[in-house]
Amino acid sequence: MNRIDKLFQSKKQNILSIYFTAGFPAFNDTLTTIQELDKAGVDMIEIGMPFSDPVADGPVIQRSNEKALSNGMTIKLLFKQLAWVRETTDLPLILMGYINPVFRFGVEKFLHKCQKTGIDGIIIPDLPVEEYRLSYELFFEKYNIYNIFLISPQTPDDRITYLDSISKGFLYMVSTAATTGAINNFNESQITYFEKVNDLSLKTPRLIGFGISNNETFVQACNFANGAIIGSSFIRALDGNGTLTENVHEFIRKIRG
Repeated sequence: MNRIDKLFQSKKQNILSIYFTAGFPAFNDTLTTIQELDKAGVDMIEIGMPFSDPVADGPVIQRSNEKALSNGMTIKLLFKQLAWVRETTDLPLILMGYINPVFRFGVEKFLHKCQKTGIDGIIIPDLPVEEYRLSYELFFEKYNIYNIFLISPQTPDDRITYLDSISKGFLYMVSTAATTGAINNFNESQITYFEKVNDLSLKTPRLIGFGISNNETFVQACNFANGAIIGSSFIRALDGNGTLTENVHEFIRKIRG
């Protein structure tokens, strides 16, 4: 069974998924960050594949991409770093990035490497669903890698229910039409959107991402979904004054409250 399914079967609420950029702050920090996040008690980890034009991401994650690329990170080197990751963690691991580097690597070759490495899912915001179903779904199924779909406040209800019907793992609920970045509270329109999605009675678990930055927004998100995804504020914390281990554990303590 895919580890993402195992997670949502064993835990229904307050799921904490953390995103970080591979090769940031330093090239060799990837595996250490995963290990420390596991020790700190997160439920799932999303590993960002650095890209030169991360259009869905705000300035914090953009800068982390730039730094990771300047450190020399590539998909090929990321797979080398993750070669023994399953000796240190059994958490669900998801790769998140953009389709161009995956195309250059080769889609089936990429998914095969994901399977061999122990990756459970992929989030590729700029891979159209129709193209995925037509050209790549069979490869994802062959290697038991879940393609995680995103919905947003602009996604029509019938589109949400369609994505729900073909989803595996969870739906990524983007909280805003803006790029990634931290906020202090959700506004009224965002809460209306969360309530609307809840009223659709979807079958797929949901995690809310974009804007989760502290215990308050994490708790708010968990009131409307199975949990939350945190990226930008964690990236900022990773680059703080303490050691990597100190920064990871202090951040997770604050989020969990």
